[in-house]
Amino acid sequence: MKRRGGTYWSSGTLKNRSFEFIPWLSFDTCNNIYSFNSVANENEIYFSYSVPDGVVSEWALNSRGGLSDTNRPLFVTDDVCDGFEEYPGCAVQNPPTCRTRKDGFMKQSVHISESPSSIKEDSSLGPSDCQAICWNNCSCTACNTIYTNGTGCRFWSTKFTQTYAGDANREALYVLSSSRVTGNSWWIWVIIAGVVLVVLLLMGFLYYLRRKSKGERKMEEAMLHELATSNSFSDSKDVDHDGKRAHDLKLFSFDSIVVASNNFSSENKLGEGGFGPVYKGKLPEGQEIAVKRLSRGSGQGLVEFKNEIRLIARLQHMNLVRLLGCCSKGEEKMLIYEFMPNKSLDFFLFDPARRKILDWKRCHNIIEGIAQGLLYLHKYSRLRIIHRDLKASNILLDHDLNPKISDFGMARTFGRNASEANTNRIVGTYGYMPPEYAMEGIFSVKSDVYSFGVLLLEIVSGRKNKSFYHNDGALTINLAGYAWELWKEGTSLQLVDPMLEDFHSSTQMLRCIHIALLCVQESAADRPTMSTVISMLTNETVPLPNPNLPAFSIHHTVLELDSHKGGPQSCSGSVNISEMEGR
Repeated sequence: MKRRGGTYWSSGTLKNRSFEFIPWLSFDTCNNIYSFNSVANENEIYFSYSVPDGVVSEWALNSRGGLSDTNRPLFVTDDVCDGFEEYPGCAVQNPPTCRTRKDGFMKQSVHISESPSSIKEDSSLGPSDCQAICWNNCSCTACNTIYTNGTGCRFWSTKFTQTYAGDANREALYVLSSSRVTGNSWWIWVIIAGVVLVVLLLMGFLYYLRRKSKGERKMEEAMLHELATSNSFSDSKDVDHDGKRAHDLKLFSFDSIVVASNNFSSENKLGEGGFGPVYKGKLPEGQEIAVKRLSRGSGQGLVEFKNEIRLIARLQHMNLVRLLGCCSKGEEKMLIYEFMPNKSLDFFLFDPARRKILDWKRCHNIIEGIAQGLLYLHKYSRLRIIHRDLKASNILLDHDLNPKISDFGMARTFGRNASEANTNRIVGTYGYMPPEYAMEGIFSVKSDVYSFGVLLLEIVSGRKNKSFYHNDGALTINLAGYAWELWKEGTSLQLVDPMLEDFHSSTQMLRCIHIALLCVQESAADRPTMSTVISMLTNETVPLPNPNLPAFSIHHTVLELDSHKGGPQSCSGSVNISEMEGR
């Protein structure tokens, strides 16, 4: 806003829906009805605003220099930039040598004993103009307007004293004063004391909220510490040379994850798993992350959430996905992983177009990487870990298509001396479960070996295990059964995906099919360990024994496994099936 060509007040910059120097708008952002829009480019410069339907809004500049909106507080009150009023947004004006910023005007009823020292009959001058002229004139002591409409100026250089009722020749003037506090202004001190009291109470309340928030965060950090340093990992080897625990998990705030994932937008959604949706995110420092958010309707839950933190917090291997930390706030539970740009193996394996990217060399590298990751879990991690849900959708691929095993929510551990365990809660994905686990709840390292064999057949063939093949119209065989029939007939290469056909690699492909059939044998005792599997994969001179009949290779149609109906009736205990494969 300008007066006589010179800027005397500015609203300041527009940010967070409020102008910098409009106090009531800035401090009451929640009730801000305005939607501001500013455009400035080489073709045009303009500013506009809109309000919700039904809201009446009209900005107006009154004759006294005040800017307001209809039925709302003033944006700028009358004469706020005159004298000692240091209102936000006022242009800095260097006062004359005879003034200080504390010098200002008070409207008083005074006794007039002398004529004005000067008069300006200009009808375009208002009260604020008169005060500005007087304030910049060292001889001026008071002023007022001439005409009844509040225009024109008269100035005095006489000192005045306040008058009382009954005094003659009284007139209301704007009188310069070095202080506005008088004996009759005790109420100002009451207001000041009230404001101070309110500020102190507000500060105390904010301090309480801050202490409460810090207390909740400490509880969450304690939970994370408990999960990541549970008794399962409490041996002396679990402590670094400086006495600190050997994990670097971070507890992320819920707000930071909301910002990183763009408020869990659909554009950032990577897929949906049994745990819940998975989102891509980006931290302030630029690191990309994957956020697994526990769905409230998920078949999995807090048990799997805690289980995954306990297990994967300590696992360090190039073929295992890395857990960066977690987020826990109320019912919100999230796991934060390193981001895998090439999604999961099934994203490429079962899509005809993307399948072309996986030539045999890449496929063989993926097979070896998965095997190395399983060997680490079974043999070289501090406790023997059984994944129990190994499948193509749980194999993530990095920039170079290197595999990383993920999703440890259903994993279990047992001691070095134990060979197997039993559970009444069957979890995993039908088609990847060995018979002793699906039917009796018995699991061991050989359970993962079976799943690896199924996955190996899927990689070589490019077909899903649950794609059934009919034999004579009466029997149904799965992928393992189909591979078994071809192996008996000596035609195993018919199983190989035509896109992988490579005369120079046919021997290696046949060997992989043979190893897969050894892994899916019905008897767990007949299946090789992962260390033997890796030896057979990497050393072609190692002889391969003949496989026995695969498990679940032949079924009558009426016994076909259906994950949506809870599985075959012979299963005992509860069943938790992970069928969602998007990642």
